Amino acid sequence: MIPAYAKPFSYQIPWKSSSIHAGDHRGSQRGLGFEYRGNVSLIDHPDARRMDLRQTLRDPYEQIQVKLFNQDNTTPIFALCDCSSSMQYKGYVRKLDLAMEVAASVAYSAFNAGDVFSLIGYNHEVLEDFTLPLSHHVYQSFELIDQLKNYKQMHIDADGILEVPQYLSQHRGLVFWISDFHMPLELLEQALNAMSVHQIVPVVLWDDQEYKKLPKFGFGNMLDPETGMSRSIFFRDSVRKQFEAVFMKRKEQLENIFASFDYQPIYLKESFNAELMSEYFEQFMG
Repeated sequence: MIPAYAKPFSYQIPWKSSSIHAGDHRGSQRGLGFEYRGNVSLIDHPDARRMDLRQTLRDPYEQIQVKLFNQDNTTPIFALCDCSSSMQYKGYVRKLDLAMEVAASVAYSAFNAGDVFSLIGYNHEVLEDFTLPLSHHVYQSFELIDQLKNYKQMHIDADGILEVPQYLSQHRGLVFWISDFHMPLELLEQALNAMSVHQIVPVVLWDDQEYKKLPKFGFGNMLDPETGMSRSIFFRDSVRKQFEAVFMKRKEQLENIFASFDYQPIYLKESFNAELMSEYFEQFMG
């Protein structure tokens, strides 16, 4: 059964897939596609359906020429789901619940495109119970993603992202990294370097209540994004501005790191919008 929160979107890849399986993406394998590759003689490629009369008449060796085309192929699609403490933060919605929505939408979109999909959950380590290898079994993916609604691990970091590259395919894939990215910047850079063979789509989950809609005056409870521990803070106007400034600086730092790898992040707050994701691919990978 398809969950109501799975909202498919359109995507494309900016490279030629090296897969041998037929799909919807431009490929590097010879086959029955639409991308013209060149001409060879009928002897080298005995397919009379592809005969090119114009080039045959021009051939000085009087050999019958046939057209070659690249086959449209599949590509591996991954959803990396951050399950560290900070993803338990709940403003409008719990971040991990929003991550579930994104992961299910990625799985559904991959299924519609005929691509293979893999889910990889991690916190301090890769979570085998929330990890599925590449497959076309979309309903199995939905079932596992839905189990994340009961996941409530606290006081745990996201260092397991460094284990993730060994779970990715050897062929270049499209990787949706779903996280709030409340991790040391050194860890972020190290992970991006380790996954550089793939195309990363950073899906950044931030909530306005984390830094914009704070108490105007008086005590309030804040969740430490790294430890998951709550602490009381006395708020006043200067403290609120300081929180917002810290988040804006953090956003600038994240975007600088992503830009150095030629990645464009997409920010989500209250819900997932499939149309915005489709527009993201049209703008940055079309």
